[in-house]
Amino acid sequence: MISAWYPYVKALHLIFVITWFAGLFYLPRLFIYQIESASRPSPEKEILSRQMQLMARRLWFIITWPSAVLAIAFGSCLLILSPALLDQPWMQAKLCFVFILILYHMKTHQMFKQLQHNEVPYSSRFMRIWNEGATLILFAVIFLAILKNAVDWIYGMAGLLLLAGILMLGIRLYRRMRQGNQDL
Repeated sequence: MISAWYPYVKALHLIFVITWFAGLFYLPRLFIYQIESASRPSPEKEILSRQMQLMARRLWFIITWPSAVLAIAFGSCLLILSPALLDQPWMQAKLCFVFILILYHMKTHQMFKQLQHNEVPYSSRFMRIWNEGATLILFAVIFLAILKNAVDWIYGMAGLLLLAGILMLGIRLYRRMRQGNQDL
């Protein structure tokens, strides 16, 4: 039997998942802008870098981290309120993707710290590709949660690989368009 609290907890879980992903989608964009600002002449480089660091710090600590903690907390409450979900194969698969998302979040935190210290070990192209990692995880989690089917792994993995291919083609097309605009 599902608790009367279940729909409210589920709504809060979804709200914080959305805001968590919003942060994970936008933060790598700020990283890209900061990395690209490093090639600007002074004082523009320093001004842009400080501004991107400030925006990233606010996004990361005011929106993204709290949203991650609350999404995980409310998701855990859902499993406590309905422990039978853990027996469902789709939920087990979803939790694997949530674990991957947490690893993605932690790696993004490491990147955040490096860029906050003006260490730039990544290219803007790498960051554009990294930015799509959250998209792939989001697609996997949403399809599992909505369809509640983990049996069609072959189709699901093929779909994720196709999506990854489309995203990579989009990145290449965008890069060519940017290079074309620089030639004008």
